Amino acid sequence: MKKIGRLERPDNNGSAKMFENPILERISRTHISIPITMFIGISLVLEYYAITTTEITWYAGVGLFFAGFFAFTFVEYMMHKYFFHMEPNTPVKDKLQYSVHGVHHDYPKDKDRLAMPPFVSAAYAAIIYLVFNLIMGELALYFVPGFLFGYAAYLGVHYVVHAYQPPKNFLKSLWVNHAIHHYKDPDVAFGVSTPIWDYIFGTMPKKD
Repeated sequence: MKKIGRLERPDNNGSAKMFENPILERISRTHISIPITMFIGISLVLEYYAITTTEITWYAGVGLFFAGFFAFTFVEYMMHKYFFHMEPNTPVKDKLQYSVHGVHHDYPKDKDRLAMPPFVSAAYAAIIYLVFNLIMGELALYFVPGFLFGYAAYLGVHYVVHAYQPPKNFLKSLWVNHAIHHYKDPDVAFGVSTPIWDYIFGTMPKKD
């Protein structure tokens, strides 16, 4: 198995100590409900401003929302494959890769590190809005909520596939694919919330 973290094999019971300072260690952890609530709350505020301050039609707004949601699934895949799984071939890249993702591969059941801390999540939301506002103008008021809802959905799916047993329905494939990614082959199944981009780019797990 390709080594992503620093342990010889994943530890399903432990938790990494990232900082010696107890305050930094504490704020590096977060309950999954906090970033999810933040992203949904910000999305609702942006939707309100979109409805009350623009003349964008409701059907265009719905289309922009779903375009934002779909765009997030692509960004999720690309970030996971090319940033989270970057080759740690320099000390800086090694530290960055481990801090943002390698630690999760070492301790996949650590529920407090399945999402970035609130201040990082807030920074992400601000950057996402500023970037899309620069590109799209007022259309971003509908597009960004869809993008952030996609982010919230990703966080929710990622949490449940690590914290709960798979259901006995078609959603079970999300659990199976992510388990293969963690415990068998980290070079496949980069999509967490949807396997669509794994199908498109040929990174679906091979059936035995």
